[in-house]
Amino acid sequence: MTTYRIQSLWSLRDEMKAVARGERPAPADAARPSFNSVEAVVRLLTPENRALLAMIRDKKPQSVAELVQLSGRSQPNLTRTLAKLEAAGFVRMKSLGRRKVPSVAVRKIVVEIDPYSTHDQLRVA
Repeated sequence: MTTYRIQSLWSLRDEMKAVARGERPAPADAARPSFNSVEAVVRLLTPENRALLAMIRDKKPQSVAELVQLSGRSQPNLTRTLAKLEAAGFVRMKSLGRRKVPSVAVRKIVVEIDPYSTHDQLRVA
């Protein structure tokens, strides 16, 4: 299970400045997606986007155009949503010639909320 960081934008900024100044090395998970709050994850995983992820998992569309037909969403809207889900690490986009083929990159998302601090965690399987 992969752990994603939940880190405030201020904390991320301070970390990046310290790395740039050479005060500390870049964290090992710096290239992985991170979220600034649990709420950001919840906003991304709307019921519509969860249904879209299930559709990609179950129907295995062979192109974004096919997913447009399956979902009934407009192509620009769907492309924006897929870009957000890809940036979050929930979807992979594979290029086959001129086609882009979406596939799900996660099976389960577990959010651990620490009620006494801001050290929440997001684990993805």
